Amino acid sequence: MCFPPGARPPEIPEGLRPIRPISGGAGSEDAILTSADGATFRARVATAAHAEHGVVIAPDVRGLHSFYEELSERFASAGVHAIAIDYFGRTAGTDRRPDDFAFREHVAQTKPEQIQADIGAAVAELRRRTRAHRIYVLGFCMGGRVAFNASADQQGIAGVIGFYGVTRRRDANDASAPIDKVVRMHAPVLGLFGGGDQAIPPEDNSAFDKALAHRRIPHELVTYPNAPHSFFDRSFAEWNDACDDSWRRVLGFISTGEPGAVG
Repeated sequence: MCFPPGARPPEIPEGLRPIRPISGGAGSEDAILTSADGATFRARVATAAHAEHGVVIAPDVRGLHSFYEELSERFASAGVHAIAIDYFGRTAGTDRRPDDFAFREHVAQTKPEQIQADIGAAVAELRRRTRAHRIYVLGFCMGGRVAFNASADQQGIAGVIGFYGVTRRRDANDASAPIDKVVRMHAPVLGLFGGGDQAIPPEDNSAFDKALAHRRIPHELVTYPNAPHSFFDRSFAEWNDACDDSWRRVLGFISTGEPGAVG
């Protein structure tokens, strides 16, 4: 599991200027989307008045958990349209699920190409609902890998943002490792990692960095010293600085299109 039960996304840092501020609180609503193969899946949509940027949120292994529903509202409050998707419509249906949902059996049934098709449907939904000119794909853990791969698999997106996504091949049968898809990547990449994350050793990020540089893909890979996997959580007070810096980098990238920009 990427985040513990009861996890909540960290607040946007005080003093960070929203891309386009909105008045009042940002709410969200459920939507049922249809993928390219006809499958339906649930998504959570939060829109911001007059915003020109959007983000598709790819969750961790639990799918559309409340953490990501709330995160969509965080983005809307900062002037970014957001849509968070679920991975398990094909196997678990489109109803809302409790926090103790047995997600692992459904993760095993997902296919990378189907997830990317769902990402494409979410991008299309944002374009249908809003005037977003630039849309990014952002993900966490499993979704971080999904986001990185979207740079190769999605056309017309402005960039991708991956929090602690594994870029190497997991085993000999792994056909969806981002390191192997760099040759097809075209959208700028921002990667955010924890230096204390034992699942992602420094050499993985170094190899990914070199591959992106060789391909001349604009990118920025940031590692927060000693921070653990899933550090982006309001309850992890000791990593507040890393959370604040992550928000600044994410919103800076979305605002400017430059992965090294800091808001």
